[in-house]
Amino acid sequence: MQIRKIYEYALQREEEGKRFFEQNAERFGHAAAVGVFKNLALEEQKHIEFINHQLQNLDQEVSSPSPAGEGMENPNFFLKKAESELIDQTVLQSLVPVLPILRMAYLIERDFAEFYRMAADRVEGKAKQSLEMLALWEKGHENLFKTLHDRAFEEYAQMPWGG
Repeated sequence: MQIRKIYEYALQREEEGKRFFEQNAERFGHAAAVGVFKNLALEEQKHIEFINHQLQNLDQEVSSPSPAGEGMENPNFFLKKAESELIDQTVLQSLVPVLPILRMAYLIERDFAEFYRMAADRVEGKAKQSLEMLALWEKGHENLFKTLHDRAFEEYAQMPWGG
């Protein structure tokens, strides 16, 4: 598989992911929950910039470090932040009505992580490193949404009938 095609496909998916997070951020009734989605939209923008930089490097046949990759989140940053600050009873209750959105967010991030891992297995060198980095970042997002979904679902399961 040609690396340009991989990056172009990745760019389209990242842009779709960013739009998904931006559009769904407003569906949450709790500021902390809204913040998670807005922060993820910002991170997806960083991924877009990182991939664009990789494409520019291909065009210039140069391999320079990507400024877009600097300061990119630790793959567990959002999960740790959510666990330490966001996941309290009121946040969980506010997430119950949007369980399908949380599930979709989890599936999107899981698909991203799988795509980048599979693509990394098909290339070598700097491209492999870039794709492995993207896979690691997306795995962190996947873990966040899995945790948020599972905890909100558990809260939902404990609610009396009728909410």
